[in-house]
This record gives sequence, C-alpha cells and structure tokens, in this order.
Amino acid sequence: MENEKKRLLIIDSNSIIHRAYHALPRLTTKKGELVNAVYGFLLVFLKAIKDFQPDYIAAAFDFPAPTFRHEKYKEYKAKRPKVPEELYQQIPKVKEVLEAFNVPIFEKERFEADDIIGTVSRLVLKKETMPQIENIILSGDADLFQLVNPDTKVYFLKKGIKNTILYDEELVKEKYQGLNLEELVNFKALKGDPSDNIPGVFGIGEKIAMRLIKKFGSLENIYKELEENSEKVKSIKPKLKEILLKYKEQAFLSKFLAQINKNIPLDFNLGKCRWSKYSKENATKILKNLEFNSLIVRLPEILTHQSKSENLKLF
Repeated sequence: MENEKKRLLIIDSNSIIHRAYHALPRLTTKKGELVNAVYGFLLVFLKAIKDFQPDYIAAAFDFPAPTFRHEKYKEYKAKRPKVPEELYQQIPKVKEVLEAFNVPIFEKERFEADDIIGTVSRLVLKKETMPQIENIILSGDADLFQLVNPDTKVYFLKKGIKNTILYDEELVKEKYQGLNLEELVNFKALKGDPSDNIPGVFGIGEKIAMRLIKKFGSLENIYKELEENSEKVKSIKPKLKEILLKYKEQAFLSKFLAQINKNIPLDFNLGKCRWSKYSKENATKILKNLEFNSLIVRLPEILTHQSKSENLKLF
C-alpha cells in the first residue's frame, strides 16, 4: 500500500563499535590488521537488517572533537578511560563497510551521534512527511531512551552484542519505575551520570531522584515549588531542601548536558537513505578484503526492500 508506514534504521555507530570491540576476542587479517570491532559491528548490523527489514538506513557517528557540551562544561566525559588506539583505527574500516553497503554516514562538528539521531528521528516524524516513518534506533546507550515515542523504538544491546531487546514506551517506563519519558532527563539531571561525568546534585542518588521527579515532574517544577515554599515541598526534609538549593545551578547544568539536542543543523535527505541502493557486489568485495568469508555466505539472508518512493525528496 502506498501509505503503508516505512521503517528507518538509525545506527548509533560509535556505541556499537565500542561494544563490539570489548565483546569480541582479537581478530586479525592475514596482514595483521585488527578487525574485531568491524566484525562485531557487522554482526549487529546484519542482524538488525534481518530482524527489521528497514526501508531506509542511516549511520550516525561522533565527531572526533570537543562538542558544545564541552564548551559549557570542560569536564564533560573527562573521567572516561582512554579509548585504545586500536579501537579508533577500526572506525574508518567500519565507515568503508557502510559506504560499500550504500549506507549514508552522518557526523557533525560540535555535536555527538546522539544529537544527530535525535534530529533525524524528529525530522522524519514531521506530520507532513510521506510516507509515514517508524524509527528503530540501534544502540547500546541507554541515553537514547529519551527519544522513544509511539513511532520511535530503541533496539538495545543489553549485554555483549547478541543479547538485544526492543524498547518501546511501555518497556522504558517499566525500566524506570513508571517515569514518563519526558521525565528521564530530569531524573538524570538530579542523580548525575558518572560515565559521562555529569555531576547531578551531590547527595542525591537514584532513589531520591526518582521520588522527586515522580512528585514534581521536572527540575523547573521542583525549584518553582521551592521558591514559593508551597504545600507540596513541605514533605521534603530540610537537609534535602538545603542540598537542592545549594546545587541548583549544577542541577540545570546537568540537565543541559544530559538532554539530546534534536534541532541541530543537519543536511538530511530521507531519499538518500533508501536501503534499496544496497549493492551485493560492493558488499561482497569489502567483506573479502576484510576476510569475513563467513559473513559473505549470510548476505543472501538480507532482505533488500525496493522502495516505491523512488523520487522521494524530503528535507
């Protein structure tokens, strides 16, 4: 049917590469090139294509430079362990693989892959867009749960690269004990995130953050009620009030850092993401060069949908 909903697979590439590198043992070509992250990325990529049979595919990458978040808070992600150079060396190979499969790559100076994914997912869900789109975000990063909505799901790598789960609105709410999806960023702003070095509010952990957000809904509401000394805040213990007021600026900084930017300037055309452009010949060639012979055998399993919207020009 002409108006049937189409499916866009958006790949959080750096997340998958990191997960694959750490999940798989060392794998080298005859030339001695390490390719375990590339191989793992391909396993996840091919599985997602088989499972979801997308009509469109796009791959987002982090830009290798400081972001607008670093400009606001120079310590952002500062405590992360240094990424091994042999992992970085495999990123260009992953890009070569994606190019061979005719999957467009998106990266933007000053922004992270999360911001690209957020922007793309917003653009394709504009009401005037035809055909209607369903987004499937492929990632191992729970931060992307804040993008989940009736038309956007996260195909999440729970552990390693084989244990996956598709998170929809219901599952995300279940994971976060009933929090509404729009409340997730506020929850993270209070409790912080050590992996990204987002400070949060000192002295507030997950349980207290959860309770506060369930009661007030957002940081803005918490501080509005505190300033008014309303009936609603009288149940908050004096010590907690003191902490919240002391670290107000830090709380809002943390929300800024945690919030995915869905409005970045991005040159995006859905038509160029059409999966029907996939070339088996080019894909086979790159897999042979990487000596991934077992994956070549699997290529016939990949369903290459032919889009009916050959002249689609959006955005």
